[in-house]
Amino acid sequence: MSDSIRKGKEVVRIEAEAVAALASKINESFDKAVEMIYACQGRVIITGMGKSGLVARKIVATMNSTGTAAVFLHPSDAVHGDLGMVRENDVVICISKSGDTEEICEIIPLLRRIGVKIISMIGSLNSYLGKESDLVLDISVKEEACPHDLAPTASTTATLVMGDALAVALLEKRNFTKEDFAMFHPGGNLGKQLLLKIEEIMVSGEAVPAVREEVSLSEAIFEMTSKRLGATCVVDNKGILTGIITDGDLRRLLGRTNNVSNVKAREAMSVNPKTIRNNALAVVALEVMERFSITQLVVVNEEHRPVGMVHLHDLVKTGLRNGSSG
Repeated sequence: MSDSIRKGKEVVRIEAEAVAALASKINESFDKAVEMIYACQGRVIITGMGKSGLVARKIVATMNSTGTAAVFLHPSDAVHGDLGMVRENDVVICISKSGDTEEICEIIPLLRRIGVKIISMIGSLNSYLGKESDLVLDISVKEEACPHDLAPTASTTATLVMGDALAVALLEKRNFTKEDFAMFHPGGNLGKQLLLKIEEIMVSGEAVPAVREEVSLSEAIFEMTSKRLGATCVVDNKGILTGIITDGDLRRLLGRTNNVSNVKAREAMSVNPKTIRNNALAVVALEVMERFSITQLVVVNEEHRPVGMVHLHDLVKTGLRNGSSG
């Protein structure tokens, strides 16, 4: 085993042990911290210097995406005007390995003057922050992965996990659903899965290819070609969907006979085509298409009249992926 592989494995072991040790520190203080944040009428303000500041930013992002309003406050900027973002009904989380970070300690009296509640995530409980905070979350680690025990490594990982634990505990307490998550992530795949409706991407109105059962096959082919969806709906004299003609149906028909001059649309169509309603989710359409290996899906109303058509390419262009596929 090379030295690099050995060292890599050692780093993983040290950090994994640091994370595992956090389980015993999820205690009454953690429960009170969750309750304090949940009851907060304002926002969660998270502050930290250096690498703790980078971890703080990630925790802010996680909380915001899971229903807890949070903002990052740089401790150095706080004393130069940014402290104005803090209000009495906020909760401030201070992150510091030592608990004595000068820039954070400097703003504690100012935060006290505002009247906010202070939660500290620290590695030294007897530090200044430990004594001045309303609640303390212990993120101390046995050792850093750094061979000199200096660079924050295992400690930042532990802090990040503690932040995730807070965010997820709050998520469950708020009964935050997948649909709520999607509202905050409309551009992501989950957002598309839970929000994008068929009616937003289907062709509709005059753009929907449709012919009567009694028209000639040549007319049906013209409709398919002019509407450029590779298929046409076939309807009865009441406008009710009875079938569909696709490129595949035409190939199968030509495989049976070369004489198609007298063929009617109803003789070439596939009956009982797969359909979907216009208020259905786009991801449902994608699942149907993948399950039955089709590229067009007819959108029907409550009377089973075609009101739209969606092509697989339209779904692909949205960037939608079927979350149930491997």
